[in-house]
Amino acid sequence: MASTSTTKKEIASELLPLIRVYKDGTVERLWGSPYVPPCPHDPQTNVSSKDINISHNPTISARLFLPQNQIYQKPQHLLPILVYFHGGGFCFESAFSSDHHRLLNRLVSQAQVLAVSVEYRLAPENPLPNCYQDCWDALQWVSSHRTHKELDADNTNKEPWLVNYGNFDKLYIGGDSAGGNIVHNVAMKAGVERLCGDVKILGAFMSHPYFLGSKPIGSEPKGEDFEKWLPCKVWKFLYPSAPGGINNPMVNPVGPGAPSLAGLGCPRMLVCVSSKDELSDRGVWYYELVKESGWRGEVEVFEVEGEEHAFHILGEAETENVKIMIKRLASFLV
Repeated sequence: MASTSTTKKEIASELLPLIRVYKDGTVERLWGSPYVPPCPHDPQTNVSSKDINISHNPTISARLFLPQNQIYQKPQHLLPILVYFHGGGFCFESAFSSDHHRLLNRLVSQAQVLAVSVEYRLAPENPLPNCYQDCWDALQWVSSHRTHKELDADNTNKEPWLVNYGNFDKLYIGGDSAGGNIVHNVAMKAGVERLCGDVKILGAFMSHPYFLGSKPIGSEPKGEDFEKWLPCKVWKFLYPSAPGGINNPMVNPVGPGAPSLAGLGCPRMLVCVSSKDELSDRGVWYYELVKESGWRGEVEVFEVEGEEHAFHILGEAETENVKIMIKRLASFLV
């Protein structure tokens, strides 16, 4: 009788409850929302979306969102541009996931902006800090459309939504959780490097941003519990070679060797926190650091009481607090 035994893949490492890495190199993602296709017309928000490629090597893509009414306006009214970096602990979620698709539909409808939601490469297959460079490259790609728009009538190799509808004098970046951390790092890079077409970032928002430091603050766990805390484990698991560990300037903006926050490359910033979010204290901490850094811009903090981490993204229902959060983000994008 033939053997019916099956071979079970061996686990190399785990970051529970998020991901599992097998010895054959494959990664199983245990968290995150399912993929959804773009929609030419979302009936609830009247927003159109489509997917585009930004780069083939490395592989960077994006989902674009445009208010439906813009397509039929003559003359076409130019819209602020939002380049968005999704959250998911650097290792799960996607610009194409249902949670972030729903968020961008709601925000684009409310704010009347053109959004570019970046599909950056995920860890651990693509180790940190690759995602930061991917997001910077995506921002440069968006910015390059201004030069093309002004100097070259041949738009065949450029994204028509950006060329036809984008106002490059009103370019914003935004993100949630790990994406909020990416916002910080991209804004710091923009303070020392020019964007294509000399485009400037007008403002940056971060929702429930992910930051760390070796000294716990506020309600963060203390002692051995801090080492076992999931936000702490995420950084150590995904970037074990990070110089300085959890004091690396990418995750601790005032860690050893970190550049001054006075160098942030935008004039406006909004930090959003929720009272029941375990990252809330770090968000307020970051706001205070920016305010005291000597940066010449305007920074605000906005808190929603009684809500958890990324509540405006993870819940399908458009609750009163979700509406309040979306309206606050939209009011920033003017």
